[in-house]
Amino acid sequence: MTPPGGVRLVHSASALRSATARLATELSEAYLDGVLLVAVLKGSLFFLSDLVRHMGVRCQVDFLAISSYAEGTGRVRIVKDLDEDVHGRHVVLVEDIVDTGLTSTYVLGELRARGPASIEVCALFDRRARRIVPVPVRFVGFAAEDDLLVGYGLDVAGRYRNLPFVAAAVPGALEEDPDAYVAALYGR
Repeated sequence: MTPPGGVRLVHSASALRSATARLATELSEAYLDGVLLVAVLKGSLFFLSDLVRHMGVRCQVDFLAISSYAEGTGRVRIVKDLDEDVHGRHVVLVEDIVDTGLTSTYVLGELRARGPASIEVCALFDRRARRIVPVPVRFVGFAAEDDLLVGYGLDVAGRYRNLPFVAAAVPGALEEDPDAYVAALYGR
C-alpha cells in the first residue's frame, strides 16, 4: 500500500514482518537459555508483540512507562515500574526507535542499577542522526533517516500508532495539525 496525501511509505507491513522475524532469530540465537524483554510503553507495544511471537526461546515480557520529557529539561521518570526482578537475568530493552538516546540512556541506567547479568538494546529503528548521547544498540531492524515516522507504534499526539506500515510525514505538517493525515492514511 502506498500512503496518499503527502506522506511517503518508508517500510511496508511485509518489510516490518521480515525485520521483526530476523531480530527474533538474532535474539533467540543470542539467548539460548531465555531472556527478559523489557519495553517502554506505548510505542514499543506493536513491535514487541510481533517480536515475541517469532522468538524460538523462552522469554518473558515486562513493561515500563515513563513520563514525557519535562519541558526543556530532557528528563523523564518512571511512572509504571517493572513487575519482574531483573537481578542476575539477561535483559533486552526493546525500543520502537532510538532517537536522541536520552530515554534509552535513562532506562538503561535504571535497569543496570538493578544488577542484570547482561543488558542490551533491540530497536526496530535506530536514528543516529539525532543522537545526543551514545547508546549501543546491538539488535537493529532498520537505520532511520531524520524523518518524522508514523505507524507501527510510532505516533504523533497519539495518532497513527495502529497503522500496519511506517510512513514519513511532510516536515511540519503534523506539528501544526496532528490530524492532518488521518483521512489519507486511514482511507477516509
